[in-house]
Amino acid sequence: MTNVTPGTTTGASAARSTSASAASTTDSLNADTTHGVTTVDDSVVAKIAGIAAREVPGVHDLGGGAARAIGALRTRINQADQAQGVSVEVGETQAAVDITVVAEYPIPLHHVADGIRTAVTTAIETLVGLEVTEVNVTITDVNIPSDDDSDSSADAPRVQ
Repeated sequence: MTNVTPGTTTGASAARSTSASAASTTDSLNADTTHGVTTVDDSVVAKIAGIAAREVPGVHDLGGGAARAIGALRTRINQADQAQGVSVEVGETQAAVDITVVAEYPIPLHHVADGIRTAVTTAIETLVGLEVTEVNVTITDVNIPSDDDSDSSADAPRVQ
């Protein structure tokens, strides 16, 4: 006599169930297929999110003060960190993203945040195949373009 717990399958029906569940997750890269398993590292998802966020109009930079200072040093030696200011939690079929940004003045901050959410969600769902459950955006600063950068008279002495 075979003991079967309700809700479980055995034999051929278990094989059909397994192949059906594998087929239903083939949109995700973290899927178990008949040819092997593909796993996407969290750092790859974070990098994709960072690249997508940087392309949004009104985003000056990613990360807080210390991360931006280290990022500036890395950029000088051509080792830019595309995932700077991005943290992700990745499950088997879903991802959640937290992004810290510096926005450009005078672009409305809610437009910047909405643009980041849209761009990051689209990039992760398209490139990785994971459902994005949330994109939390923290704006830590606003970059105000300085008049000194474009004014050549700034180098002239104030008194003669």
